[in-house]
Amino acid sequence: MTITQDPWETLHTSALLGTDRRPLPATALPLADAVDQGDPATALLELAALAAVRRRAGALPVPADGPPGPPAAEDTRPELPEPAARRLAVLLSGRTGGGTGAGGTLANLSELLPQWLATARASGLRPPAALIPGLLDAARARSELRSDAVALAGPPGRWLAEQNPDWRFVLRTTAPEPPQRPTDDRLWHEGLFAERVTHLTQLRRRDPAAGLELLRGTWSTERAEDRLLFLDALQDGLSPADEPFLEAALGDRSKNVRATAAELLSTLPGSALARRMAERARAAVRLADTGTHLLVTPPTACDAQMQRDGIAPKSPTGRGERAWWFGELVAAAPLSLWPESTGLTPGQLLALRVGDSIDETSSSWADDLREAWARAAVRQQDADWARALLGPAPVPSGRGARTRALRTTGAPAKLLAVLPPEERAVWTAAFITVHGLGEAFQLLGACATPWTPPLSTAVVTALARAAASGAYPWSHSGVLGMTERALAPETAAAVEELAAGAAPDSAWSETFSRLAGTLRFRAAMLAELAG
Repeated sequence: MTITQDPWETLHTSALLGTDRRPLPATALPLADAVDQGDPATALLELAALAAVRRRAGALPVPADGPPGPPAAEDTRPELPEPAARRLAVLLSGRTGGGTGAGGTLANLSELLPQWLATARASGLRPPAALIPGLLDAARARSELRSDAVALAGPPGRWLAEQNPDWRFVLRTTAPEPPQRPTDDRLWHEGLFAERVTHLTQLRRRDPAAGLELLRGTWSTERAEDRLLFLDALQDGLSPADEPFLEAALGDRSKNVRATAAELLSTLPGSALARRMAERARAAVRLADTGTHLLVTPPTACDAQMQRDGIAPKSPTGRGERAWWFGELVAAAPLSLWPESTGLTPGQLLALRVGDSIDETSSSWADDLREAWARAAVRQQDADWARALLGPAPVPSGRGARTRALRTTGAPAKLLAVLPPEERAVWTAAFITVHGLGEAFQLLGACATPWTPPLSTAVVTALARAAASGAYPWSHSGVLGMTERALAPETAAAVEELAAGAAPDSAWSETFSRLAGTLRFRAAMLAELAG
């Protein structure tokens, strides 16, 4: 049978129906006579390959809609060294492991891409033009890469984004030059929601007053869910100048908007809301006349003013209502209230016994008070309170004892994040030395990466203890995943020693070999960028 219609369509139909129901068609494709007809299915695939090449070879360029636009702006940054560019190509290839390095098999290399991008961005270098499309594709698939990837792509990346709708996120992610106000207004009124949020955030960073003015102009017409995210953007550059707007937002018809406005106001210690919460907290907690303990009198009702200030009348957590109200108002009160009203330091206050105002021997409110203070320390970024709540770094003599933060606040990692990076690393290293890796995952996540050499050494030592104890690697899979990205590369030699000392072909041998190979890869990667 001679086919007069498009060979591709005929082959497509045969593939859909199956060669057992639709005989393999004859075709006038070039080289079709060379196709082995013994296996109809294989022959069909070979004919389809010929047809695909024929279609592509015969494709004509699409006429341009108009004259070519302006070229991309010149990128004056120096280009990456050739070894670093080759490394970027490997990271963008999406390889998921199986390669080998000096230390053994490698981890998922795509997980190392964020570190490479951040380091390359800080170096002020530009990638080869040929790698920019792959870089933008990676950033499109992984939003956490976008800020660094877009900055690295530079002017060519922005130019490409104007040509390809798939990369339009670039235009929302970066603002190479502060736009003029007329452009601001047009984007705010006509842009997509994500573009508006990004624009408002960027405007607040460089001109908080202008950002507030822009938001105030359309506030009454925005949807409740949009108002909520726009309020979040006010965290950048938040100051007493924002208080009147946020105070008005306490009367918003959306409870989520009201709660967010109240939380922002509570981070401004001098705000009217902070003063109102301080008065409520002062009535709920006082120092006993003897000065030996604190007396707690939780609210008995959630009145209209408390509700306006962001306290929900019904507990969404399942806790008792009085405990909920009490925790909310203490968490929103300025932490400076307590030393000022008692003359005691945070550490001294935390050391006091907590009693009920009716039954002073009861300590049922102690955990509620400590948890509320912990939330306030995180919200107000108060390092002195965070340090006091965490307690001193664990010491070996206290092995087996629980730290104060882990016993009572439930948020040690959040408190840790309030401290300076070096102090976080020291505290976490001491915790791991005493308690091991069992509860260290969130603490390690709060530490800046790459981890300091002392923290890295503590982690490697803890891994060695875990291997010697007979535990399986997957019981520490979360921490192991972090080590590949965060361990100091200088620990590669120590990890290689662990791999050599583990039983051959065991799970720990494979785990340590993989980790060592990844550390060697990271060391080479960082050296190339430094060079």
